Amino acid sequence: MLDRSIVVLTTIDDERTPVVTDILGSAKTPNGETSEPRSGERSTAVRPLLACGIIAPLLNIVVVLVLGAVRPGYNAWKVPDSNLELGEGGWIQITNYLLTGALLLAFAAGMRLRLPTGRGSTWGPILLGVYGFTFVAIGPILPDPSLGYPAGASTASTVHGTIHILLGLLQFTSLIAACFVLSRRDEEPKTIGWHRYSVATGLLVAASYIAFVLTAKLVDGGPAGLIERIGIIAGGIWIALLAIRLMSGSRPGSDE
Repeated sequence: MLDRSIVVLTTIDDERTPVVTDILGSAKTPNGETSEPRSGERSTAVRPLLACGIIAPLLNIVVVLVLGAVRPGYNAWKVPDSNLELGEGGWIQITNYLLTGALLLAFAAGMRLRLPTGRGSTWGPILLGVYGFTFVAIGPILPDPSLGYPAGASTASTVHGTIHILLGLLQFTSLIAACFVLSRRDEEPKTIGWHRYSVATGLLVAASYIAFVLTAKLVDGGPAGLIERIGIIAGGIWIALLAIRLMSGSRPGSDE
């Protein structure tokens, strides 16, 4: 017997070559090597996907801040970032959303491969995937003009504007949920710092979104744009640091 293995003959280039298949179904060559990808090879393949989690939020933050500062007639203090899709040069923000969303989707896929088991291993990547999807969706689905930008444009509600608002709500909700879901992986004493950071980020993003909505509705000329950007930056930094953590070889929680 070959250590409870089954010998299977396969034809390769018209030559009969013995291949040993063990009881788990993993093919082995005659010298005992397995044909399955090594863990190092899998890690190398996943790293580019995880790197997308660093690029995506930083790209979005930089574009939003720069465009908000240089766009004529745009007041970043009070106007939300999505209004940058409107007016002259709006294609830049649309492109930013599409690229950011695609990169976030890639990161979510890499995260699922990096965290195959444990708390949040399923819902964490799903929620971040939903977060990425909303960026792709709000690219072509434009918001209605609001808070004085673009100047002189009608602020009447439209179907696409309403859908944009709902996608924005889904965007912030999915990110907040991801923070709390993944925080559960770090409840052990050695990773309690990351647990607290994830919870704090989720609370900050939630508070910023609520404050943004209330300020935009109730405070004329209030800092709605600034408040919204606080949540965008806080959530983006959390995702980038999470990606760096995963790329370093660390698995949050029990998988570390």
